[in-house]
Amino acid sequence: MPKLEKAYNAKKYEEKIYDAWNKGGFFKPEINSKGKPFGVVIPPPNITGELHLGHALCNTIKDIILRYRRMLGEKVLYVPGTDHAGIATQTVIEKELEKEGKKREDLGREKFIKKAWEWKEKYGSQITDQLKRLGISCDWEREKFTLGRSPESEINKAVNKAFVTLYNNKLIYRGDYLVNWCPRCGTAISDLEVDYKDVKGKLWELKYPFKDNPKNFVTVATTRPETMLGDTAVAVNPKDKRYKNLVGKTLILPLMKREIPIIADELVDQGFGTGAVKVTPAHDPNDFEIGKKHKLDFVKVIGEDGKMTKLAGNYSSLSIAEARKKVLEDLEKNSFLGNEKDYLHSVGHCQRCDEVIEPLTSKQWFVKMKPLVKPAIKAMRDNKIKVQPKRFEKIYF
Repeated sequence: MPKLEKAYNAKKYEEKIYDAWNKGGFFKPEINSKGKPFGVVIPPPNITGELHLGHALCNTIKDIILRYRRMLGEKVLYVPGTDHAGIATQTVIEKELEKEGKKREDLGREKFIKKAWEWKEKYGSQITDQLKRLGISCDWEREKFTLGRSPESEINKAVNKAFVTLYNNKLIYRGDYLVNWCPRCGTAISDLEVDYKDVKGKLWELKYPFKDNPKNFVTVATTRPETMLGDTAVAVNPKDKRYKNLVGKTLILPLMKREIPIIADELVDQGFGTGAVKVTPAHDPNDFEIGKKHKLDFVKVIGEDGKMTKLAGNYSSLSIAEARKKVLEDLEKNSFLGNEKDYLHSVGHCQRCDEVIEPLTSKQWFVKMKPLVKPAIKAMRDNKIKVQPKRFEKIYF
């Protein structure tokens, strides 16, 4: 009689068992060809990463449900696939190109996509292997990758069809929105992909003169003086007694000589700087909201290439750092620069390349949620969906 091992050796048995399941076609919907169809598409994990505990838990729970459905005789399909993780993959490939002294622009779109496929075929099987080691019952012959080799590829056609259908049904629309822009990656990135770091900088006080009395001025404080070129208002808190009588008056924006109003808004922190803040709706999240509420102009003075735009006047084409230096010099020369002090503040950095993030307005697509929310709420009210534990229903609604 063979001797029982002290510890279970997963490597010795599980790979063989899984291969037998896979080769036997037990993960294919055809195994219960006459059953009621039951299909699930895997939320595709990023090809550049590794599975974490969340992936493992999510996929295991779904796999239990799918296996149960098979046991009921249903025709079950779990579609596997991976996401091309555009920014992350781009960063990996660009690092390889840097070693050759090249940039992605040197290759062009088609050759760069070819490089992405080469990388995928060489390194992209890690996540798939991890899913298999978990025992996830996907039909691997139907595996998908979200980057098509050409516009005519099946996956690209599916994406285009979904997009056009949503557009025709008026469920998606386009508009300007403030995004986290990485000048090096040349793309907008999500809030989750921004790492905030404490950075030692400066807090500068700038003097904005009144239109009707240029000898008097309002002092604002900022860590980013170059953005003042895009200011369209100065804001104060409506509860701040220091500025109560100034709301509605007009200031002249230094260097740009543009008339801007003093407005009152609850978003202004009375304790920051002087209590009066410059409002640059095109380059700051809070200012963006203030700008929308008060119908201010959105003047985009920093471009997607990390350089000042034509709207920055004499400072156009300068880099952000160059513009900051020149703006401070000109403010001082014209007696618009006040006190300067050391200031520790939190600055967003791109998680991929560590470049400082530039908040700026960009054309973005949005999903219209109202028509989608109604049936989701109704399904819960009608007990077609149940949330466990029940107290989380409140969060759902």
